[in-house]
Amino acid sequence: MTISKLDINILDLLQRDASISVQAIADKCAISKSAAWRRIQQLQSQGIIKQQVALLDAEKIGLALTVYISIRTNQHNSEWHQCFIETMDQIDEVVEVCRMSGELDYLIKAVVTDMKHYDRVYQQMIKADLSDVSASFVMEPIKQTTALPLSPDLLSN
Repeated sequence: MTISKLDINILDLLQRDASISVQAIADKCAISKSAAWRRIQQLQSQGIIKQQVALLDAEKIGLALTVYISIRTNQHNSEWHQCFIETMDQIDEVVEVCRMSGELDYLIKAVVTDMKHYDRVYQQMIKADLSDVSASFVMEPIKQTTALPLSPDLLSN
């Protein structure tokens, strides 16, 4: 799948502000409104644009504590893996789960109000028969973005 420079410009605008109007995109990309709309529709149908969301300020809605949870398990079978996925899906505070290489099996990101809230999340998590759980709490976020790098040289690799 080839992504053009125009596509990169449109994607960059949208991932920084999904509420930007099609007309504003057209103006910034020096194309017609209908051409911009068609390109956006094409990027959506190709699955490049997965969804458009509002990003919330976790602290302002009371979720001031971010925790990264390291999981090691002795279970490496499909039944356990499916149970683990289902358990994680049921915990709203869990916002990201990654299967890892190296010493960790899984790395989980969760947002909670405080330590008591984290303990409730932990109690839900261990229903998945985990052997080693370790948590690290964010003291200060240094960089936090959802924008992917879209320079033409990165996409040509």
